[in-house]
Amino acid sequence: MTPSRRMSGLSPGQPSCRTGDLSPGQPPGRTVGLSRRHFALGLPSALLASGCAAPHQGTGRPGDPIVLTLLSHYASGELKEALQGPVDEWNALHDRVKVRTTAVEFTDLLTTFMVRQAAGQGADIIHPYCLWNGQLVRAGVLRPAPSEHAEEITRGFGGAAVGASTVGGKVYGYPTEVQTYALYYNKRLLREAGIDGPPRTWRELEETAYRTAKRDRYGNTLVQGFGLSTYDDSTTVGQTLALLNAAGGRFVSADGRSTAIDSPAGRAVFDLEHRLVFKGASAPGVNVYKAFQSGQVAMVVSAGWWTGSLKAEMGKDYRDVGVVPLPVPETQDERATLSTGFMLGVNTASEHPREAWEFLRWLNTEKVGVKSAKKGATATRMSSLQASVGSLTGRADDMRTLLGQGSDPNLRPFLDALAYAVPEPNVPGAQQAKSLLRKNIEALWTGQQSVDEALRTTRRQVDQEVSRSW
Repeated sequence: MTPSRRMSGLSPGQPSCRTGDLSPGQPPGRTVGLSRRHFALGLPSALLASGCAAPHQGTGRPGDPIVLTLLSHYASGELKEALQGPVDEWNALHDRVKVRTTAVEFTDLLTTFMVRQAAGQGADIIHPYCLWNGQLVRAGVLRPAPSEHAEEITRGFGGAAVGASTVGGKVYGYPTEVQTYALYYNKRLLREAGIDGPPRTWRELEETAYRTAKRDRYGNTLVQGFGLSTYDDSTTVGQTLALLNAAGGRFVSADGRSTAIDSPAGRAVFDLEHRLVFKGASAPGVNVYKAFQSGQVAMVVSAGWWTGSLKAEMGKDYRDVGVVPLPVPETQDERATLSTGFMLGVNTASEHPREAWEFLRWLNTEKVGVKSAKKGATATRMSSLQASVGSLTGRADDMRTLLGQGSDPNLRPFLDALAYAVPEPNVPGAQQAKSLLRKNIEALWTGQQSVDEALRTTRRQVDQEVSRSW
């Protein structure tokens, strides 16, 4: 999946408000992991009416429960229903503390966090894209997790998920959806080109891309050997950062104050992409999501959310789809890839933080029975929620239980990648840095910049952004 679900769970009889009550806004640039799932589900463009007004905060006495609001983007269809299930369960089991879900579209989510906070109407619990965590911490929106919760998070989740939920050495929430990146490939196209299997190294990837690419006599692309795409931030940047991580590189330095892309690893990635485009194996202007489904792309790097969409949309042709770990530059290199994700955290303005953290602990750490797995198997409610909509959490043990035998083998590489994925940088200027990186990648792909120019410009622009943000 991608950043793109949302829920709305206003109880019958509760007041609603006009969509105009909330100032419209867009996060700076389009994001990831996530916009793809949002697109696939066709979420509404207007803010949902439920929960727009700040709810009455009860005293906690019998008959006057505390009402916690949870603001997310799980707004439609399976996403809305998946979250509402455990929320309804909590409300049925707890008399003193109730939870009410509110929803905005993903593209409005960051702006909504900031606008409501400034207006004194911030939700008790928020569900941000982890890329924004540094910005939200700097703006005073996110409350650090109490020590007992921070310890539980660090102990129970994989390193990439914990890293994405951490800012300045402090844990700020419970990881929810986690997306890792791997290589999708079309078995039929590789077979027709006389290639026995998917690539394991960059040399093999490049050779496979050139052998599978096809053009007509006028030079028009019929098949991309390797699908690069300018579709949005999450596609363009996600592909590049996954390859950068596989080469042992990083986008932002460890201290978060400068970019690290102008490095041997960064140069190797930009060189690779430049060759693929200018030798005709990649056509970035093509919508890679549609083209792969129709058999016009041999290989593409993407996140695990796409697997469910491909299975639903390709029908019998899905049997041609394979997924393998991201190739590395050399055979002996250690595996690495990109991970993106979301987390649930507590607002600094919440009047009931203890109750909010307890709900999050119940949702994200308490194990319950799993009907679809072997007898006695358990998993957290959040892991079951994510698995039900084709996604993963940072709890590898839960995901192995939930996927079990007979699950789609194409999900396994994404699950395995939880052990070696590198989280997307979440410094305060991360969203703008991502947008700047995208512009320079696209300038490289279209011939407006050389590899040297793209690296130099990215370094100058991103350094300015992240250093100012601190």
